[in-house]
Amino acid sequence: MELHTYVIYDIEDDRVRYKISEICKDYGLERIQYSAFWGMLSKNRREELFLKLSGLIKNKKGKIIIQPVCEKDFKEIKIINELESKERLVQNED
Repeated sequence: MELHTYVIYDIEDDRVRYKISEICKDYGLERIQYSAFWGMLSKNRREELFLKLSGLIKNKKGKIIIQPVCEKDFKEIKIINELESKERLVQNED
């Protein structure tokens, strides 16, 4: 089962940060902030993504969060001043 998944990161190294963004795009995730992506991923794909990203930041400063969100909680999303973004997120549910 696929769940809404957020990937949020704070990485100092520009090359590593770029690689992370490219990997997120490869997994079909959509950029929602400079260092934040969103999309639908299965548990296996989240684990695969986790392993790939872990390998990139082994000995580097930084943090990556991969957060699945259930449908019930995702429907509670509140976006301020980005009505277009909320509509797009809701359309992605269907």
